[in-house]
Amino acid sequence: MSQQGYVATPPYSQAQPGMGGYPAGFGSAPSQPLYRQYGGPPQSFPAPPTGMMKPVSSPSGMPPPQVPSHYGSNGQQNGAHPQSYPAPPYGQPLQSPYHSMAHQGPPPAQQLTNQMGAMNLGYGPGPVQSPQAPPTSHLTQQQFQTAPPTAMGHPPMGPHSSQMAHPQSPLAGPTMAGPQSMGGPPPMGGMGRPFPGPPPPGAGGFQQPGPGAAGPPGHPQQLQGQFGGQMAGPGMAGPGMAGPFQGGAAQMAGPPQKKLDPDSIPSTTQVIEDDQAKRGGQVYTTNLRGQVPPLVTTDYTVQDQGNASPRFMRCTTYSFPCTADLAKQCQVPLATIIKPFATVPKNETPMYVVNHGETGPIRCNRCKAYMCPYMQFTDGGRRYQCGFCNCVNEVPAFYFQHLDHMGKRVDFYERPELSLGSYEFAATLDYCKNNKPASPPAYIFMIDVSYANIKSGLVRLVCDELKTLLDNLPREDGAESSMVKVGFVTYNKILHFYNVKSALAQPQMMVVSDTAEMFVPLLDGFLVNFQESRAVINNLLDQIPDMFADTNESETVFAPVIQAGVEALKAAECSGKLFIFHSSIPTAEAPGKLKNRDDKKLINTEKEKTLFQPQKAVYEQLSKDCVSQGCSVDLFLFPSQYVDIATMGDVATHTGGSVFKYSNFQVERDGQHFLSDLRKDVEKAIGFDAIMRVRTSTGFRATDFFGAIHMNNTTDVEMAAVDCDKAVTVEFKHDDTLSEETGALMQCALLYTTISGQRRLRIHNLSLNCSAQLSELYKSCETDALINFFAKSAYRAMLNQPLKTVKEILVNQAAHMLACYRKNCASPSAASQLILPDAMKVFPVYLNSLLKTGPLVGSAELSTDDRAHQRLSTTAMGVEDTQLLLYPRLIPLHNMDVASDVVPTPVRCSEERLTDAGMFLLENGCSLFLWLGQACPPEVIQSIFNVPSLAHVPIDLRSLPELDNPQSQKLRSIIDSLLDQRPSSMKLMIVKQKDRSEIMFRQHLVEDKGLHGGASYMDFLCYVHREIRQVLT
Repeated sequence: MSQQGYVATPPYSQAQPGMGGYPAGFGSAPSQPLYRQYGGPPQSFPAPPTGMMKPVSSPSGMPPPQVPSHYGSNGQQNGAHPQSYPAPPYGQPLQSPYHSMAHQGPPPAQQLTNQMGAMNLGYGPGPVQSPQAPPTSHLTQQQFQTAPPTAMGHPPMGPHSSQMAHPQSPLAGPTMAGPQSMGGPPPMGGMGRPFPGPPPPGAGGFQQPGPGAAGPPGHPQQLQGQFGGQMAGPGMAGPGMAGPFQGGAAQMAGPPQKKLDPDSIPSTTQVIEDDQAKRGGQVYTTNLRGQVPPLVTTDYTVQDQGNASPRFMRCTTYSFPCTADLAKQCQVPLATIIKPFATVPKNETPMYVVNHGETGPIRCNRCKAYMCPYMQFTDGGRRYQCGFCNCVNEVPAFYFQHLDHMGKRVDFYERPELSLGSYEFAATLDYCKNNKPASPPAYIFMIDVSYANIKSGLVRLVCDELKTLLDNLPREDGAESSMVKVGFVTYNKILHFYNVKSALAQPQMMVVSDTAEMFVPLLDGFLVNFQESRAVINNLLDQIPDMFADTNESETVFAPVIQAGVEALKAAECSGKLFIFHSSIPTAEAPGKLKNRDDKKLINTEKEKTLFQPQKAVYEQLSKDCVSQGCSVDLFLFPSQYVDIATMGDVATHTGGSVFKYSNFQVERDGQHFLSDLRKDVEKAIGFDAIMRVRTSTGFRATDFFGAIHMNNTTDVEMAAVDCDKAVTVEFKHDDTLSEETGALMQCALLYTTISGQRRLRIHNLSLNCSAQLSELYKSCETDALINFFAKSAYRAMLNQPLKTVKEILVNQAAHMLACYRKNCASPSAASQLILPDAMKVFPVYLNSLLKTGPLVGSAELSTDDRAHQRLSTTAMGVEDTQLLLYPRLIPLHNMDVASDVVPTPVRCSEERLTDAGMFLLENGCSLFLWLGQACPPEVIQSIFNVPSLAHVPIDLRSLPELDNPQSQKLRSIIDSLLDQRPSSMKLMIVKQKDRSEIMFRQHLVEDKGLHGGASYMDFLCYVHREIRQVLT
């Protein structure tokens, strides 16, 4: 069993950089509702009397049960082993560029033993002993002249706290209980308090230790005698510590101390590498209930044996708690991320289609669940009991089959719906609109021909590309040509429709100038088959750029363009997709006219959320019209200034579409990037006019849905279109007790129209375990799925709540999840140790990265449109996309093996991993950077760029020159394979060390401090640890 331990006790080394962007007061625990209760009224509690501990409020507002001494004296359950990390570095003032902390000079040296935390990876029958004790380290302890903040939720630690000290230590000195040693980061100036609620009494925001403030039994109270009175540094503010700390630390710092090794904290790249080593290249069979699949980053093959592949469904935990009380206690969200059209690799079995003819799919009479492996056949095969609602149904005569001696149908393996987790049913007319067969969908290309798009060369670029791209319209497997019809519209203040009927010699243009009452001026000849009308369409695409070459019209309309598309699909009685190429905010007099409402003064205020709320009215109705017609909108934006993406992108995000953004578009610089996106978008696998329902077995139900979806009621998820990259995140709640015996079953049924116009039902089934032991839940968690849920729920919440509150709720819920593990599942250990569940040990790095993303960082330096764009894009992401976005891959290229096919192993996402002589590739699914160190060897530069030295490398390169040498070929093949795997294209940016362009690159190094505020991973871990201890006490 692999073992790691790391030494980390206060006090540490030089100051860590401050927690920019995170509140760091010593406040009460939040009395705010948790994620699932967004918008609940904030509860307020009176300030606790001095010296008393304030109860931490649980979601219902009730104080939690008393914590037994030595947190978690109930010990290990089910042999699950915690991962324990001794206290991260609190022991120093955290310096930021703006503030420094004043404290007194060093006292006489004192010996202090480091505590050793055995980090037990894996789960075994008992605690693993550390094979070798570390050498004692003698740290000089600084004495802080402050009363220990006993009442702040940290029990004062006495000599007993050195429970984990190794045997040879000569003296297990008392662990510091001063605010710096345990209290997490000291409050930074102007950062406010972390949580709503009254500031604790006592000068300077600390509570005076009172007689009743002793910690739980087993932790002798720290004597006050060894500390002086209240800290009185310059600039110390009153209650709540809002004031900055000025001056001081530099002149008065103590002797230098040993720095905590960043390698000792949990590493995402290590977790990914370990899973790849353990499960990579293997076959994952889905025959067991509740088994945890390989990570999304691992390369594996799925064999469907009764549960849906993890490519289609992933859960935040594969073992649900049996009761609502347990779920509330641990606060781990119970959710599934469903990607119904996920791409299946060529070596895995494609989806089977089951056709029962005119009778249609077999369903339970009561709950309407579809026939699946969880139905139990009885009475010699004449009846079956539904696994979801337990109703006993008659088997239709045509479907009857005898049972074998095990009670299994003899045709079990011949019927996909009985033996597989995922399959499709051919739907009957009952499943079609108006009981009429569906028609193949149509793609309408709508090009903004205003001055900006003509001048930039965009219109010509789009028209030239469409001539070849339309040959690659999506088609059914095995079909000779696509059945998708195409149509063309150009517009500025007015709309131009084109008749491209194959019988015409020349295309005909028809103009609609009354944008208030939108209609389609022609039916016949607008939507056509590309193969039949190729000559006329090519003729039109040649003419459009010249037709508008001399335009001076800079105003555009937008809502009428979407309305025109919907009307055209309505008239043709089909579903489809609009591809809109648009450049500026729609200011022309027409429905949906927008005004510039970007206001940097709103940032970091209560009203900041209004910047992200779409302007409703016209656009809300438009979304509904689109969804009811099965009309999806893909928006390609080419803005040179603010365009209100929050509103313009709203229709796309409610219709299963996407928003692509190319700021200050230049053909030679951004053309290839845009065309790659357009090609992927037109060619991808997709279903139209879809409606999805998630059914569950008794005891729990789906309550909340996140994605590029529309909800008319509480159960039906409507999507005008759903493609292979779109995912829907579904949250579940208990409505009764679940049984360990039967587990928790879910069935996702998606009714949709295929690209050839057939109505189909795509079914995905998944069975999970249920347990009354919380350790089982934590053992079965999946961090990547959890962070997907947290990102989507936070991005939704920011529309209704201040960012500060959203961030507090995120951290608070994470602290509750980890504290519950510590209390109920981990072996007793010193409170100064940070103990994380093995399956969640890298959760803090992802959470910290999420808190530093554009949408959640209130910074005037970021464009509102960019923040809104990232918010909208994340809404429909699957688990692999959010994982990569929040922890980018940093790939070292300077020592790659050119003979091998393997991509070099990524390193941790931090500046410390970069080397002056190195070359690194960083990708996060949206951006791609090639970073070149200052001392990068000239021969490497020559082999990649064909120039003699780094100084000669042009910054504006958008693709690497094709050179005939192993280094160049290897690097280009790595980049091509990355671009191939990602849903959207990434534009390559060349970045030189210490160059101005490096700022863009650095904001993706998520383990470091954020450029626009936000803590480093190390500091955040301290902060989370402090919050966990506050919850526990």
